[in-house]
Amino acid sequence: MPAPSATPVPPPQSAEEHKPFGFGVVEQRARALAAQPYVRDDGGVPEFLGKLDYDQYRDIRFKADKALWRDEGLPFQVQLFHRGFMFKDRVVINVVGNGEATRLAYSPELFDFGKNPVPGPLDADLGFAGVRFHYPLRRNEVFDEASVFLGASYFRAVGLGQTYGLSARGLAVDTGLTKAEEFPIFREFWIEKPAPGGAELVIYALMDSPSVTGAYRFVLRPGLDTAMDVTHHLYFRRKVERLGIAPLTSMFFHGENTDRFADDFRPEVHDSDGLLVSRSNGEWIWRPLNNPRHLRISVFRDEKLTGFGLLQRDRGFDHYQDLEANYHRRPTSWVEAVGDWGPGAIYLIEIPSDAEKYDNIVSFWVPDQPTDAGKEMSFSYRLHFTSDELMAPRSGKVQATRIGAGGTNAQDGSRRKFVVDFVSETLKLYGEDAKIEADVSTSSGAIRDAVVHKNTETGAWRLSFELEPEKDKDPVELRAVLRAGKDVLTETWLYQWSAQ
Repeated sequence: MPAPSATPVPPPQSAEEHKPFGFGVVEQRARALAAQPYVRDDGGVPEFLGKLDYDQYRDIRFKADKALWRDEGLPFQVQLFHRGFMFKDRVVINVVGNGEATRLAYSPELFDFGKNPVPGPLDADLGFAGVRFHYPLRRNEVFDEASVFLGASYFRAVGLGQTYGLSARGLAVDTGLTKAEEFPIFREFWIEKPAPGGAELVIYALMDSPSVTGAYRFVLRPGLDTAMDVTHHLYFRRKVERLGIAPLTSMFFHGENTDRFADDFRPEVHDSDGLLVSRSNGEWIWRPLNNPRHLRISVFRDEKLTGFGLLQRDRGFDHYQDLEANYHRRPTSWVEAVGDWGPGAIYLIEIPSDAEKYDNIVSFWVPDQPTDAGKEMSFSYRLHFTSDELMAPRSGKVQATRIGAGGTNAQDGSRRKFVVDFVSETLKLYGEDAKIEADVSTSSGAIRDAVVHKNTETGAWRLSFELEPEKDKDPVELRAVLRAGKDVLTETWLYQWSAQ
C-alpha cells in the first residue's frame, strides 16, 4: 500500500473566502474555537485499543515504508501514531503544499499491530494520536527520529548523539495549584512540505482546552543543537489562575545531592539535574533539582525574561551506570525569549516521586499580565535541545552539589554539610593560594565553617559549609557565590533544603 493518502480539506463557501494556507488561517480557527464551548474529541476508540497497556501500545508501529515523502528525496520524513492506551484524543494531520492544505487519511494498513489482535474492521475516520519527524542526523542515507508530538500538548526533540529525556509542552494551565491541572491538547497539525535540500520544517498546530485555545507555529531545525522557533497566539475562553508559558517537564529521582538513602545500584537517576536562569540584570542562577518529600514551588521574579532551562549538566556515564536509559545522553532544553515578555516569574515545581517513570519536575514562565475571557496574548521563543551549554555563562559553573551530616571527626546529625564545586577555565588559572572567598547566606538558621579551597586534582574550586537549622523554619533557602575582591567569579548557587 502507498504512503498515507491526502484528502482535500472541504472547499471554502465562496471564491472570495479562499486564501492560501498560512498562520493566519490557524489563528482564525483558534479565535473562532474560543468563542464556542469546549468539546473534547476523544471518542470512537475501540475498546481493545483503549485497554492496551504501555508495552502493548508500543507494539503498534507505523510502517517505515509508508512514511510521508519517503521516496521524494526530501530532507524530512513523517510517521504517525495510532490512537490507543492513554492517547485517545483524535488528532487531525494535514500536509501543506503550494498554499493548499490536504488532510492525511487514516488506514490500519499504515500500521503493524505486532502481537495485538485486531478483532474487527477499524473506523475509516479513526484518526491519529500524534506525529513524529525524521531527519538524517548522523548519515545522509539514514533518517533518525528528531522530534515527536504525542499526548496533550507534549512534544520532544533530540540532537545528534542524544536520547529522549525531558519534554516541552505547548502551555501549562493551573499547574501546581490545589485544584486539578488542565492539559491543553494539540488537536490538529499542518505540516509544510519542505524544499529539497532544506534544513528546516514548518509545523502549525491548533491547541484547545476548556480555558484557552491557541494557534502555534513551530520551525524545526535538527542538528547537533536541535532548535525550534515557537510562536503562539492564545485566545482565552475564561480566566486562568496560573498561566505557564514555554513549560518544560522532566524527571529527577535521585542524584549526588540527595541526602536520604536511595536503594538503587545506580548513583544517579534523572533526566535533568538543575534549573539555569539568565536574569535581565546579568546574573546567572543555578538551582540543583530535588525529589522532595513534599510538593515544593520556587519562584524567580524578573522584569524581563532572558532565558531559562532544565539542564542535564552531569555527562559522566559512571555517574549513572545505566546502559539502557543512557541518562548521560539526555538533552538539555533552553528557552530563549524572543521579544519583550514583560514582567513575570519563572516557576519551578518539584513533586515527590517514588519511581523514575514519573515526570516530577516542571518549569515555566508566568507573566504578570492577567488573563480573562476574550483576552488574547502572543509569545515567541527559541527552544534548544542540546548536549552542550551553548547558553551558559562564561563565569564559573556549579559542577556538583553534595550534602551530608555535619561534623568533622564525628558526624553531627543536627547540622547539614554542603559541598559545592565550581569550575571554569578562569578558575583553573587561580593558584591554590589565591584569595577567593564565598558569599554564603541563608533564609533561616546559621552558616558555620564556610571554607573555599582549590581542588588540585580537577582545577575546580570547592566551597564547603555547614547549616545549623533553626527549629520550625522550613524549608531553608541557601545562596552562595564565589568572589575575588569585587569580581564575581561564578554563577549564583541557590538551594532549597528541607528537613521534612
